[in-house]
Amino acid sequence: MATCEDVRENVKKYYGSRLESSGDLQTSAASCSFSCRPVTRSVTDALSLVHPEVTKRFFGCGLPFPAKLEGCRVLDLGSGSGRDCYAFSKLVGPSGHVTGVDMTEELITASRQYIEYHQKKFGFEKPNITFVQGYMEKLNEAGIQKDSMDVVLSNCVLCLCPDKRAVLQQAHNVLKEGGELYYSDMYASKVVPDHMKEDAVLWGEGMGGSLFWQDLISLAHGVGFSTPHLVSASQIAVHNCELKAKAGDISYASGTYRLFKLPKGSVMSEATVTYRGTVADFPDQLDFDSSHCFKKDVAVKVNGEMAAILQTSRFSSDFIIQISDQPESSSASTPQYCHLNPFLLADKLGSSVTKCSKTSK
Repeated sequence: MATCEDVRENVKKYYGSRLESSGDLQTSAASCSFSCRPVTRSVTDALSLVHPEVTKRFFGCGLPFPAKLEGCRVLDLGSGSGRDCYAFSKLVGPSGHVTGVDMTEELITASRQYIEYHQKKFGFEKPNITFVQGYMEKLNEAGIQKDSMDVVLSNCVLCLCPDKRAVLQQAHNVLKEGGELYYSDMYASKVVPDHMKEDAVLWGEGMGGSLFWQDLISLAHGVGFSTPHLVSASQIAVHNCELKAKAGDISYASGTYRLFKLPKGSVMSEATVTYRGTVADFPDQLDFDSSHCFKKDVAVKVNGEMAAILQTSRFSSDFIIQISDQPESSSASTPQYCHLNPFLLADKLGSSVTKCSKTSK
């Protein structure tokens, strides 16, 4: 069985030198999530200002851009070419700060070359972005302090990491109370067998290391996060015939989830919440996730966990929250998580991309 260090070295080689652009990837992961959820004008504008050379080497599988980032301290796990980081830099503004962490020296070096370019492009007096070489599983060794971040973001890199629990634990550690982990990743329709995890190309494409989607829920709870909230999803088309054969009956989807670090001892009480319409880009309604759409001035009942999220997160000032007198009753039945299945949501949205491999005959 390959060690964590072996896996890291293979990923470094795959992304640091073998791939010149996202077009070299053998799945549609790099483009699969653009059609499944409307993109706000501010995000579109921010992405359009990113230097073309940075965008060229973008390998992500989604658009992990949550609302209300202005003034936030943001950490991007597996920052790669820096595309998302530079867009976040624009969105957090001069009063916020973005840190990108990546283990690949070539990508960190390349990212740093464009700091001054984007500072001037955005009209900032000084840079608000830092790139650090380090491991997602060891953020403390990379100099990231505990309880220091408002939002942790990531774009299709957890599937490249052999110790996903460690990554989630580290993300939880560096977040402030009420902070959020908002990320896109590849997920498998069933548990990926060990022999696929040993294949360097399958791992480099994210297929060998994709998490079975249901396992995310137990991992999140295990490190202290709230139940994940599924934001968007789309099917991933494997367009290389050899890799498709190796995958067998396993399907893949891109899913974007948001998880929150709730204060310890939070009382879970149902509540009635009313959106004020105050989040930028969302004056009429805030699509919080695929199951919660808050319309301005319309009262909605939510469960205890969602009430706690809205009370303690950066969205607290955007809602009128009326807590129920009675704590939420714990149900004896096992919670049902069908609404968190990215494959079901992708089918519902009809979001799938089929792309032919440039290496196919």
